[in-house]
Order: sequence, then C-alpha cells, then structure tokens
Amino acid sequence: MASSMSAALWMEMIFGGLNSCTNWSTSTCCSLGHLSLYAFILASYVVLDVDGNGTPLVTDEGCGIWVTPESDDYVVIYAKYDGCYVQMMEDNYTMTIFLEVNTTGEWEVYQKEDLMCPISELPGSRVRDAPSLSECSAVPRGNRLACVSPPVSQDVCLQNGCCYDQANPRTPCYFGNRVTAQCTTDGMFSIAVSRGVTLPSLILSSVKFPRASGAGCRPIAQNDFFLLFSFPLSACGTTQTVNGPNVVYENDLVADKDVINWGGSSITRDSTFRLHIRCSFIGSEYVPLNVEVYTLLPPPPASSMGPLTLEMRIALDGQYRQYYADEDYPIVKVLRDSVFVEVRILNRRDPGVVLMLDQCWATASSNPQQLPQWPILVNGCPFDGDNYMTQLVPVQDPSLQYPLYYKRFIVKTFTFVDSAGQTSLAGLVYFHCSASACVPSAQVQCVTRCFIRRRRALNLLEPATVVSADGPVEFYMAGSKERYE
Repeated sequence: MASSMSAALWMEMIFGGLNSCTNWSTSTCCSLGHLSLYAFILASYVVLDVDGNGTPLVTDEGCGIWVTPESDDYVVIYAKYDGCYVQMMEDNYTMTIFLEVNTTGEWEVYQKEDLMCPISELPGSRVRDAPSLSECSAVPRGNRLACVSPPVSQDVCLQNGCCYDQANPRTPCYFGNRVTAQCTTDGMFSIAVSRGVTLPSLILSSVKFPRASGAGCRPIAQNDFFLLFSFPLSACGTTQTVNGPNVVYENDLVADKDVINWGGSSITRDSTFRLHIRCSFIGSEYVPLNVEVYTLLPPPPASSMGPLTLEMRIALDGQYRQYYADEDYPIVKVLRDSVFVEVRILNRRDPGVVLMLDQCWATASSNPQQLPQWPILVNGCPFDGDNYMTQLVPVQDPSLQYPLYYKRFIVKTFTFVDSAGQTSLAGLVYFHCSASACVPSAQVQCVTRCFIRRRRALNLLEPATVVSADGPVEFYMAGSKERYE
C-alpha cells in the first residue's frame, strides 16, 4: 500500500508540474513541432520507438528527443513529432513511455503512459495546413522550390504546410502556389512567396522589406515562380513587443508598383501586395506565426444624357452580344482585365450620321469633371502615354441596322494611386466620353485617323455631348479567391 501511494504521488508531481504552455492535452504540453512534459528526476523512463522497441529515455538529438534538467526535482522532456519516438495514431501525435520506480530497492514498471497531442488542436495548425491539390499542381515541376530537403516523409512535409510528390526524388517536398511562412525553432523567419498569390501575378523583383535593404534581407533562393526569404527574428526591420512572459516579433513584406503619371494623375495596373508576419513566443514555448496577405480593394462605371442621346455600356466579352444590366453594377474586374466599352447613338434613324468619339477618360467619381482623371482616348485615338494602350474595335456587325452609330474600345483595368505615396485610392473608377454626331461631306469623311496629329474640322449636327457608363467598375487584386484590405 505504501509503495502504491508513493508512486501515485510521484505521478501527480510528474504530470502536474507548472508550465507556461497553455495548450495541454491531459498531462502533455502540445506545441507546433514537438510535445513536452515535466518529469520527476528520481524516476526512470523507457520510451517506445515506432517499431515498438523500448529504449531508455535520454537525450538523442538525432532522434529528436531532449531531456533537460529544470530543477533539482524535475526534468523537461521534449520530443519532436517527426522524431524516432512519436507516431501519428488516429489524428494524434502519440509517444508511449513507461515509468519505472524504485520503492523496494529494485526498478519496476509502474505505469504505461500514452502522451497524445491532437493534430487539429495544435496552435497555428490552420496556418500550417497542407496546400490544396490545385495549389500544388499549379507549380511547374521545373520551378519547384524545396520546402524540406530530402530525405523527408510525406507527414513531415505536410506538417510544414508544403506539397509532396513521391515521384520527384530531387524535390519531393516543395512550396505550394501561395505564401508559406514559418517561425523556426532556431529563431528564424522563413517566408516563401509565390507569384500566383495575387492577380495579376506578383512581380517578384518588386518584393522587399520596407524597413530594411541589406544583403541579409534579400531572397536566399528564387526562380521564375518563387522567392524564399530566411532571416533572424531580430533582422530586416522586425519589431519586437514584450508583454510579460510573451514576446511577439512582427515584420512586413511589400511589393512596389509601376505607377504611370499624367497631368497630376497617377494610375497602376500592378497588384498591391503586403504580407504581415507575426511570430509569438509564450514563455519558453514556441507558438507559430500568423500570416495575413493584404491586397487591393476593387474599383468602377456611370451614365448621363445630353442634347444628343447617347449611351455608354459595357459588354460581357469581346463579342459585344451581351451587356451588363443596371443591377450588375459595380462590375468587379481584376487589374489588367479587359473592359469592353461601347458608345452608341439612341433614338435616331438617319443613316447618314456617324458617331465620333472625341475624348474618353476615367475618374474616381461619377462627376466627369472631378480630379484625378486619366485619359483613355484623346481626339478619338488611344492615349499614347499609357503602357497598356486602349484598343479600338472596328464595328462590323451585320445585325446592327446603323453600325455607324456605334464605337467600341477595350480598356485594360487599372486603379488610381496617390502620386506621392503610391498607395491605391479607395473607391470606384468611372468611364466618360465626349462624343459628337458627324455628317460626311465632300470635305469631311467623319473618320478618325490616329496617325494624324490633327483632325480636320467636322460638320457636327450638335456640340459634343458627355456620356458615362451605366455604373462603376470595381478593379481589384485578388489571391486565393479572397479579398483583403
């Protein structure tokens, strides 16, 4: 009876020790990458390996296990999930140990203990979820960047949030088509960024740390598809916040945008990318980082009437057969997507009239006079100061009764940005055109010739009329089907 009472007391001391870990599974502290527990120093322990063989529990770095004295009475046992002594059993990481006690002068096995950590409840497990099949298949084999060097098991690869391909012995474990960020146990940030994290695709050469530019803050590996950064927690402009026993490290990655300027206005067609990374240490326990990717909010079109009855509308595609209705606005488009614009004359039946577009421009509001503005057509021709020039579309549709009443063009989507800070301006983008009706004569052909700098005066039925789209178009950068702020 005495020996049983003593052993029970020891078990309470062994598995009831205080620790800063807040994620306990029964007697075990579960962290990302390892489990740990307090153990009574006067007891002896045997641990089972994955083959069921018993081994004295001692430090063995090669097998991912450490036994560290904590005081005169206790030791702390750390075991890595991918080591020799932890198995995956029914959605748990499990390590089996036997406690041996000496109460009669001889060591005897007192109790078997299965130490378990539910995989789904590990801190940060959401961040380290394995990529989807589509995120893995989207990476060309020649552009795969190693996440964990071989040899590596599929379980370990997936635990690191990466893709696994057993058929590729050179790079079996590789980063998926997304952002994969980790805090490593040796005090490092590891961040892999795929160009496919935004739409349009991220320009990898523009990605940088806003608060640092040293050699140690440049990618340690890169190809046409990925950048891989690895740097100490204290480097590259990382900020540190201490709150009692908790320490939080935070940093940002951003991408520069190619901004075009004209007449005091600025636009861009590049994705906005901002990655915020956070690594938290709670006491002596390692907790993984949170990852947030921020991209741009969307932008917009509108409608107005003048003395000449005109309508601007936006087609669903380049066939100009179907058009967005009023309830479809604002139309959402990804940057650099095509917007199929049409301007037409309404309520006329004169086959001798030709619609002429004078100026077309974009604004950040429904007011066509408000600044900032960006030119789309100048004197009926594509604005040549844009790196994605507007495309004029000939109207050759036999189903139209008066094809000369129509003008069509294609705009590559963009968003307004602040000229100084290069930050994207909130709100929508509206399209406007000034147009006229022209009557051909022997002197005037009512034809826009874009290679001629000046057009001859036109015989106008009425003065130029401003027309706007039926609603705004919302342009945005997207990643993984999500919108971010």
